[in-house]
Amino acid sequence: MDSENGYILETRNLTKSFKTPDAPELVVLDGINLAVPTGSTCSIVGPSGSGKTTLLGLCAGLDQPSGGDVFLDGEKLSDLSEDQRASLRNAKVGFVFQNFQLVPTLTSLENVLVPLELTGRSDRREQAVELLQRVGLGDRLCHYPVQLSGGEQQRVALARAFVNRPGILFADEPTGNLDEETSEIIVEMLFELNAESGTALVIVTHDHELANLAGQVIRMKGGKIAERTVHSK
Repeated sequence: MDSENGYILETRNLTKSFKTPDAPELVVLDGINLAVPTGSTCSIVGPSGSGKTTLLGLCAGLDQPSGGDVFLDGEKLSDLSEDQRASLRNAKVGFVFQNFQLVPTLTSLENVLVPLELTGRSDRREQAVELLQRVGLGDRLCHYPVQLSGGEQQRVALARAFVNRPGILFADEPTGNLDEETSEIIVEMLFELNAESGTALVIVTHDHELANLAGQVIRMKGGKIAERTVHSK
């Protein structure tokens, strides 16, 4: 945690633009100031093209900004090498994606073990098994992704995201490929695991019902923060 201010994630005047050969510079993000307290929940909403997923990628250190700074767990990402950023991500960050992004040649259990192996903690197999049981997949440990429904695949992805006990979890449209009933189950599990683990949660979503479950709601428009709502607990 950033001991000075209690934020697991902070952006200061964050900008991202692209040079185009036949047109003016394309500004995707313009002066984003965002602060996510440790253990809190935050949702980012807005129309397609408003910069939501770009912001998520910059906050996770998957891409580099054109200007401004990102602080992740007190570390200024621009001061780190690519390898150092990857190491910080492996240790501190979890991800949940719309299309699950499971490794098709690995079983449910092996997929959940991947983050532990990346950080040299593959001896914590029991923890992976417990998480799969926690999301209702105790009888699917040896199943491959092709043998699982979309909802079951996303449950595996949830277990994988939390297995490292990350400081922050980024969820990009986590219910985008699921039906309404399955989405409700996944959302309930996501917030329960978040609360139990003390992980901060940042969700990009088009689902306003899901967005409003978060303590802080950021509405983006045209690469800027158009509105910021904080829900009292």
